[in-house]
Amino acid sequence: MIKFSNSYAALPARFYVRQNPVPVEDPQLIAFNAPLAGDLGMVADRADEAALAAIFSGNAVPEGAEYLAMAYAGHQFGNFVPQLGDGRALLMGEVRGKDGGLYDIQLKGAGRTPFSRGGDGRAALGPVLREYLVSEAMHALGLPTTRALAAVTTGEKVYRDDGALPGAIMTRVAAGHVRIGTFQFFAARKDTEAVQILADYVIGRHYPDLHAEKNPYLALLEAVAVRQAALVAQWMGVGFIHGVMNTDNTAISGETIDYGPCAFMDSYDPHTVFSFIDEFGRYSYGNQPKIAQWNLARFAETLLPLMDEDAEKAVERAQETLSVFAQRFQEDWLEGMRAKIGLAQKEEGDMALLEELLQSMQEEKADFTLVFRLLCDVADSENIESGAQEKFEALFGNPRSIKTWLEKWQARLAREKAKPATRAAAMRKRNPAYIPRNHRVEQALNAAVREGDFKPFQTLQKVLAKPYQERSTYAEYEEPPRPEERVCRTFCGT
Repeated sequence: MIKFSNSYAALPARFYVRQNPVPVEDPQLIAFNAPLAGDLGMVADRADEAALAAIFSGNAVPEGAEYLAMAYAGHQFGNFVPQLGDGRALLMGEVRGKDGGLYDIQLKGAGRTPFSRGGDGRAALGPVLREYLVSEAMHALGLPTTRALAAVTTGEKVYRDDGALPGAIMTRVAAGHVRIGTFQFFAARKDTEAVQILADYVIGRHYPDLHAEKNPYLALLEAVAVRQAALVAQWMGVGFIHGVMNTDNTAISGETIDYGPCAFMDSYDPHTVFSFIDEFGRYSYGNQPKIAQWNLARFAETLLPLMDEDAEKAVERAQETLSVFAQRFQEDWLEGMRAKIGLAQKEEGDMALLEELLQSMQEEKADFTLVFRLLCDVADSENIESGAQEKFEALFGNPRSIKTWLEKWQARLAREKAKPATRAAAMRKRNPAYIPRNHRVEQALNAAVREGDFKPFQTLQKVLAKPYQERSTYAEYEEPPRPEERVCRTFCGT
């Protein structure tokens, strides 16, 4: 069924702890990503749900799997914790996808490990479904992300602050699970040999071209910084807030990883925070670029001994290399935002035009996703007669506040070459009609957890699978929450 390779298991023993999953009482398959399974070259028949449930719960050990819990450390909300590690996740092994890439297969919620830090090693159903929905939605939106292959219920209860909850296990797929925190684990122990082994491993797996560089470790820092800049710029473009941008949640591969208290903005405000544990707004929407750069600085610290034998020269080189992040982020963000408002050419005043729009959105509490989606209709001259501009203006508390901006924008569009219909079509490919709106996600999770009803979850899956394709059947999923539906806080699954 699954052809495993185990390159991470071939690393020295101090990189992980070998351990099989803890069996569960009554695994039941609730979601299986057949298209992803096909992309990974897996032979799996959805009709044999019992066999799939056994494998993706850890009750059955497939041939070739070498389960292990990875060791890592991390800065959590700015405070360094020297040992974290996979406290409830186990890497099964790796598979070679049809695209030639190597992908990790990991069970999340598979039981206690030596890194569990007193926890039960299990996952509750709600967080498993949240990660399944949001990670697959991010993939459909076109953002680098870990993927969801399967989800099973365990037939057992887990106990959290809000009482006994149904247990579940998610199977996660990633280009890699090595994090900045993985490097920190060994650097904190002054194990330079392990840092170099790990660096060579991720270069070989994720950045093979760097082998030819004169200083491959300095080049690795720059390559990771470039990917992080692009990733965070894409987050910002869809209004995504990660919620826990700790260094142990920053993947070296450049993917979005760990969907705990994540959320998407409704009304635009750069200070928006959803995570219940982020009391001071460290990981607010607008802070994400700064935090990404801070995390990269921590990564650079682990690589300093490999960059240059002279400590001062190593620091100087790292600082110079890190300066690429701010510039690349600005370029990536501006390119993405230009596309969102229909600009294909570059002009000096584009940044000011975008900042003016965002300022008006913040002042008038306009919905982030709807503003850009309805702007597509305004850009299409054929829709003007249908009241597209009036609908757009109605998103702002004071419609007059946006009229001046619209005039500037339309004057700017007049200097573009594309025809209105062509421009609008391109904009609709960059501005989703559907996102995992927090209230919809919560409704789906509540139905599953409290009532055992998975239909809202399954419907939301269908909606989010084609985020840029407007469908009248799902018109209600485009709408922001009513005041009584608004979700103001999200919670970490642990």
